[in-house]
Amino acid sequence: MWFVFAVTAAFCFGLRGILYQWTSQRPIDRNLLLLGVYLSGTIITLASNLFVQQPWSTAAWLGGMMGLFSFIANASMYKGYAVGKASIVALFTGLPPLVVMIVAYILWQEALSTWQFAAFFIVLIGILLIKYSQNLKFSQLQGIQWGIITMLFFGFTDVSVKQATLAGASTLPVLTVMFATGSLLFGISWSVNKYREKAISPIDKESLTPSGSWTMKKTLCWGMIVGTTNAAGMMLIVPAFREGITGIVSAIVAMNVAFVILYARFYLKEAWTHREVTGLALAFVGILILRIAS
Repeated sequence: MWFVFAVTAAFCFGLRGILYQWTSQRPIDRNLLLLGVYLSGTIITLASNLFVQQPWSTAAWLGGMMGLFSFIANASMYKGYAVGKASIVALFTGLPPLVVMIVAYILWQEALSTWQFAAFFIVLIGILLIKYSQNLKFSQLQGIQWGIITMLFFGFTDVSVKQATLAGASTLPVLTVMFATGSLLFGISWSVNKYREKAISPIDKESLTPSGSWTMKKTLCWGMIVGTTNAAGMMLIVPAFREGITGIVSAIVAMNVAFVILYARFYLKEAWTHREVTGLALAFVGILILRIAS
């Protein structure tokens, strides 16, 4: 069952990526958008638990660590896109499963079978081929430090999810704490930026604000809509980590990039390179091997 949870979570995160891509083309306050994403997750998980009544325990507070890691990963990713080449940063966003596999082996001695190990690297290579479609040159490495931080902390987020399940945390309570922590941190980031904007002269402020910028209410509401896909993905990934092998679950969930690529090809009419087609095929082959070997 964990395999179904992981694949469905990948679909939810892929849909989230599509919505992020669409939103990135609009003049929007990204911190406020992400505040809405995490606020939506807080409300959904808290309201769901009012009906399900999953028990709260001290392990649920590990969600605070999950929220912190998730916040750092997202903030670093957007910083990397702002100062460096998108392809370089995107390359590192496909690598968290490698971090997860290494950490899981060190912490919990989670070993993979020969077939699982081979499938893991097939999926990983496929992700890299999908993500990285341009030649890597040393002159294009600006922002690479943010890509590395993104890779590490997305990996640490997955590891902390697994740790929470091992500690006996129930899904909805731990996610409520995670989303609440992320909401708090993105809320602080947005408030700090608004405070800084007040110190800018009206003329400079007008030049920095894109024409047609979304209102605060519209941005927050859209973020909450996008947040439903993020919340659904997290509600599925927790039971997947509880039952499955950490590195394998992380690799499957990282396949969400495939859904974004399919969206770009058939909706945005973007041309595919041979490398992207090969990467997509390898990733799906790896998934099939994982399913058979599990």
